[in-house]
Amino acid sequence: MEEKLKKSGSIPKTYLELAMPVVFGMMISIIYNIADTYFVAKTGDTSIVAAVSLCGPLFVILMAFGNIFGQGGSSLISRLLGEKAEEKVKHVSAFCFYGALGVGAVIGLLLVVFNGPVLKVLGANEETLYSAFRYYMVMAVGAPVVVVSFVHNNLLRCEGKAFEAMIGHIGGLLVNIILDPVFILGLNMGAFGAALASVIGYAATALYLLFVVIKKSKVLSVNIKNVTCEGDHIFQIATVGFSAALANWMSSIALIITNRFLLKFGSNNEVAAMGVAGKVSMIVMLIITGLSFGGAPLIGYFCGSHDKDSLKKLFKFMFTFICSLAAGLSLILIVLAPVLIRFFMKDETIVRLGTQMLRFNVSSMAFMAVVLIVTISHQSFGKPLGSTVLSLCRQGIIFLAVIALLTTFLGYTGILLAQPVSDVLTCGLALLLFKKNILDA
Repeated sequence: MEEKLKKSGSIPKTYLELAMPVVFGMMISIIYNIADTYFVAKTGDTSIVAAVSLCGPLFVILMAFGNIFGQGGSSLISRLLGEKAEEKVKHVSAFCFYGALGVGAVIGLLLVVFNGPVLKVLGANEETLYSAFRYYMVMAVGAPVVVVSFVHNNLLRCEGKAFEAMIGHIGGLLVNIILDPVFILGLNMGAFGAALASVIGYAATALYLLFVVIKKSKVLSVNIKNVTCEGDHIFQIATVGFSAALANWMSSIALIITNRFLLKFGSNNEVAAMGVAGKVSMIVMLIITGLSFGGAPLIGYFCGSHDKDSLKKLFKFMFTFICSLAAGLSLILIVLAPVLIRFFMKDETIVRLGTQMLRFNVSSMAFMAVVLIVTISHQSFGKPLGSTVLSLCRQGIIFLAVIALLTTFLGYTGILLAQPVSDVLTCGLALLLFKKNILDA
């Protein structure tokens, strides 16, 4: 990191060098999500589209467990590198890799054993159960691969190897995109094929990044002898990682609740439309997420080296740049909403519903950007309480209160308003926490 800063000679430039590969990887994720949704929609079966949408939270849950070790470990490693404690980095990185692999195996086993109750919680009904079960079981069996794929993607960026992390991420997604039409349409596998293509793609990412760590990394390790880790370091990984994972878990819970409310007020058409709208809105969400996470290694490094002036310059640039971009991209999607929804499904009912949903989904992205930056800042500072509070609020406590209240008075419209209102309220809380825990620290 020190070499990168000296070479660039500018904090914004260093930040962009670290963040843009992450953003580029996220853009490939957007292409994947579009391709995945496109080929699933091409089956012409609304029940399959709805089933895949219902199982969407499952992937987010697996990603959350990966982020316990990926983001929890990267936060600690960034600070250790700022302190020049490279030997400790080897132990932390080895612990994160094997910890993720073990936890992924346990989660996968539990998902297989309790498939019936979990599918019921996800909202699968008689019409969607068959396709949902086929998608679900593939993801459950592939859980260890999915979980571990998020570890080195995060840890390599701490070392300044954002480009290598991007290549691994993009490579896996390209494998997924190539296999989607083959499995879903060519071999007529439907939801099963979509899940299988995803798991193989994550396996490709995990294997490539493992190769990079073994052959190119100067500080990371997967040597089983280094798996021992200091108790305090395990605590930091767990607490920061838990706060990062909590955001993913809350996202899953929010999606499950939203789908259930939609089924209460409508039908599978509403769930299918929300699935399509959600994938399109990820165009903005993933870009601003990539830009926010791209700054995490630099924030952690400046925190570890106690460079407050550089931190202030970095924060000023990040808030201005990311929030402005989020607002601009959201406006574009609001204008193009009907065209984008129709690209996936021609059914005029889905287009009408999806257009309205998409416009509501992206209307508060600039506020979400503030919440993301503040959340990641707390994680990078090793202050999980602040990030935990924000994760619990945006798609947890505040969201649940808002959706319950708004649907009581506004019915179906209240469902659409719930996330934007939650984003605005959580943004206010985020700014208060940022001043208290980060700026005044």
